[in-house]
Amino acid sequence: MLAKVKSIAVFGIDAYLLDVEVYVTGGEMPYTVIVGLPDAAVKESRDRVRAAVNNSGYIFPAKCYTINLAPADRKKEGPVFELPIAVGVLIATGQVEIPDIQSYIIVGELSLDGKIRPVKGCLSMAYQCRELGIKKFLVPVANASEAAVIEGIDVIPVETLADTIGILTKSIPATPYRVKQEEIFREHSNYDVDYGDVKGQEHAKRALTVAVAGNHHVIMVGPPGAGKTMLAQRIPTIMPPLTIEEALVTTKIYSIVGLLQPKQSLIATRPFRSPHHTVSTAGLIGGGSFPRPGEISLSHNGVLFLDELPEFDRKTLEVLRQPLETGNVTISRALTSVTYPSNFMLVCALNPCPCGYHTDKQKICRCTPFQIQNYLSKVSGPLLDRMDIQIEVPAVRYSDLISERESQSSDTVRKKVTTARSIQKDRFKGQTILANAHMHSRQVKKYCVLDKAAESILHQAMTELGVSARGHSKILKVSRTIADMDESETIKVEHVSEAIQYRSLDRCLWK
Repeated sequence: MLAKVKSIAVFGIDAYLLDVEVYVTGGEMPYTVIVGLPDAAVKESRDRVRAAVNNSGYIFPAKCYTINLAPADRKKEGPVFELPIAVGVLIATGQVEIPDIQSYIIVGELSLDGKIRPVKGCLSMAYQCRELGIKKFLVPVANASEAAVIEGIDVIPVETLADTIGILTKSIPATPYRVKQEEIFREHSNYDVDYGDVKGQEHAKRALTVAVAGNHHVIMVGPPGAGKTMLAQRIPTIMPPLTIEEALVTTKIYSIVGLLQPKQSLIATRPFRSPHHTVSTAGLIGGGSFPRPGEISLSHNGVLFLDELPEFDRKTLEVLRQPLETGNVTISRALTSVTYPSNFMLVCALNPCPCGYHTDKQKICRCTPFQIQNYLSKVSGPLLDRMDIQIEVPAVRYSDLISERESQSSDTVRKKVTTARSIQKDRFKGQTILANAHMHSRQVKKYCVLDKAAESILHQAMTELGVSARGHSKILKVSRTIADMDESETIKVEHVSEAIQYRSLDRCLWK
């Protein structure tokens, strides 16, 4: 007897429909085979399904089972298909009858006692269900809040195989799980830190505000304890709030990696990722025999912070250059190619020398010029050139540290940033970009209009300071952002002058 059950699988950050076909025949030598390019975890499903069926009050007869996962030309991985396989076995062996089984999509991992464990990528699956017009989506209880974010489908949580059969045969009422997106955002959009926590460092905070306003990449250089990490951790708090579209894409990425917390529906705050300097290239960019997103994709719509930049493997850092330019990363393997979004704000921090006190006016640096140069040379010129804003973060003065003066809060700074972003959104309406940092050469020429005084000072900077062609473009983009913060249509001399100040480190340290 043949049974067909609909399921769904994830490829990249999207999902595709999958048919679970179970064919049962008699035979002297019982066997169970799973075909359709299954990986080791899928092949092991036959044993878990057998135990779960027997422990749920049903029988797994000693017969010949051929289980096909279609389409057969795509590799299948993980235990996500175990629940639909079990349902297919029960239908094919005549133990249950479900006339409308094709109106359901079913996913879930089975434990040996018949309980259902959560699976990865449920948000992408729910989204695809809606696109396919299938209204009934059976998911593990732990995934219900995540899948229910997608409106227009009935997400039905199930705890055990027996419960699943009861719902499918109508002996147990099916109660769809509901969540409210607005309440989720309101409850989970708060940060534990605030921009106002940072004492002093007004120049650095101004530079970071400009960076966020135009989504520019930043590199900070300063001695240990100056507050570089503290500043970086608070950057998401001054970024514009996530839109529902951005939140869904970000949550999709975290869902397929399995990083969503139990009963977490949406990621309502900007991601902040800070991988250790021992991270591998695959860990940073993404990879594996079956490609998985890396840290740059987990930072999508948020911040990727690389502390102690020279300690990272140089080859690992160099692969950042392409994602920084395009906003996505493509991972190619012999049989497949996957593209993940990676539109993030890169923030880097490093000490000026191995001991950290080369630029400190109060502490003595004991490093030789050769040691300093060798340390800084670990950061390549092409990567440094792609950093829009380069700032020095000096040691915090004691007077600033004990000062009772209140600094601007994240809410105050966020309003300024949001105003500048709104101007950019209107400017690039109908185009593929949303921020000044993403402008191409034609857009730079069109939108970065300088007055005569500004043009003169930029020409002087190019002549005397040795700014590269890419550096020239970066200065124009940052100038445009500063002008937007002042709500000025024309880029003025003060805007260009400030932007030039943010390109100083490659001259004073990387000589």
